[in-house]
Amino acid sequence: MLPDFRLRQREYLLEISRAMSARLDLSSLLELTLKSAVELMAGQAGLITLRQDDGKMTPWASIGLPVQAVPLFEPLWQGFEQDSGDAAPADISLRLALASRAAGVQMRQVVALPMEIGKESIGLIFIFRTRGAAFSPNDRQVLSAFADQAAVAVHNARLYQQVSAERERLNAIIENSGDGVMILNPYRIIQTWNNALTNMTGITAENAIGRPCYEILNLQTKQGVSVCHTACPLINPPGDGRLYAEGQHHRADGIAITLADNYSPQVNDAGQATQFVANVRDMTRLREAEELKQTLLSVISHELKTPVSIIKGYAGTLAREDANWDKETLADGLQVIEEEADRLDRLITNLLEASRLQAGGLKLKLSLLSLEDMVRASVEKLQATTTKHRFLVSFAPNFPPIQGDHERLREVITNLLGNAIKYSPDGGTITVTGQLGPHNTVRLSVQDEGIGIPPSDQEKIFDRFHRVDNRLARQQPGTGLGLFLVKAVVEAHNGKVWVESSPGKGSTFWVELPAGTSN
Repeated sequence: MLPDFRLRQREYLLEISRAMSARLDLSSLLELTLKSAVELMAGQAGLITLRQDDGKMTPWASIGLPVQAVPLFEPLWQGFEQDSGDAAPADISLRLALASRAAGVQMRQVVALPMEIGKESIGLIFIFRTRGAAFSPNDRQVLSAFADQAAVAVHNARLYQQVSAERERLNAIIENSGDGVMILNPYRIIQTWNNALTNMTGITAENAIGRPCYEILNLQTKQGVSVCHTACPLINPPGDGRLYAEGQHHRADGIAITLADNYSPQVNDAGQATQFVANVRDMTRLREAEELKQTLLSVISHELKTPVSIIKGYAGTLAREDANWDKETLADGLQVIEEEADRLDRLITNLLEASRLQAGGLKLKLSLLSLEDMVRASVEKLQATTTKHRFLVSFAPNFPPIQGDHERLREVITNLLGNAIKYSPDGGTITVTGQLGPHNTVRLSVQDEGIGIPPSDQEKIFDRFHRVDNRLARQQPGTGLGLFLVKAVVEAHNGKVWVESSPGKGSTFWVELPAGTSN
């Protein structure tokens, strides 16, 4: 059997080893090491100093010494040079006597050893006695075991701190990334979900982490087919090796967004994926822009081609050398050419205006205007174009003038009245009212008795190129730019525009503008 002393030493070292496995609190580990060494070596006090990045020693743990007295023992560790190995200063006993007298603590004997990992100096460990015999070579051998344990504890704690700092840095990068980032395990279970993803999807990290990504995002095609279940690149990798998926995600608030996932696998030495880092981007605006581009091409190819074809057809017919057209036929043909040229001009003007608005180039020429006079002039002009519709105009007494751009607001009024005629194919009454609004504003409304607008389209009708998807809308020519321009002009005047409508019961468009002043 081992001697009792050796058994106690082994038990102390085992206790320290278990503590090192269970926790990485450096201060408590060093205090446990000191306490065990002091007890085993029949000492009365102990001290551990650690070497800092600048090479200086700093007290880190002590036992049996008043805290305020510890700095006074600095001459002890000043005698150890960084490359001095385990050699203590020759005059360490004298230094101890001077430090003890200054601290008012009577320490008579000291043994000190460096704590090292390989050739790296970690720090120093000191054990003190106030009485009894001097420390023996066997005591130094015992202390070296504790010094080794303390060095390992410090080394592990510093490695843990470095890993923790690196993890915090990576977490900060992930959390503050402008793109969405999620990390999946090999079974597609979400391990990390950053703030950008929460902002995109409305799903918090608490609700996402620990659940399958195909349940949380469930990307779908426009036809409603689940991309995650039928074409997940993590299950069926494509031939080109690119792990990419794109589809629509439907938020809880009803908004559909287009998300694109780029996956980067992290593999082990055996080449097996241990996790997947997914970079998630909101592609909604990009895809909408692509759709707008396609729509614009469609508009140009259809809406612009039609008047050009008519103009070319009539011009070619009237120019035939083998025909002798009478004046009436010539006048009718030229009138059609003029009307189609005007229509072409309007289409081109709208497209240019939309482009100019997109580039932020809308400029206003403000003057004091009578909105009532502008409405009555537009009504008189448009009444001559229809026999099915009747206009009623009503403005509040003392309706104030407004500050606005005459030409732009005339386009707004003409557009709203023109739409009221266009989407009331059976005729009816179109009522235009002007009334005082809240907070020194005025309101203009245009009400028709036409086909109305479905609730799902009422927010979208002011978007570029958007047209209500019904039979009449498809039959009517147009680019879907009119209401987009109306909204842009009204908002440029610090106003707002909205619609109230029920399918089959007509629509009322409202325009609210700041009231002007005659001063």
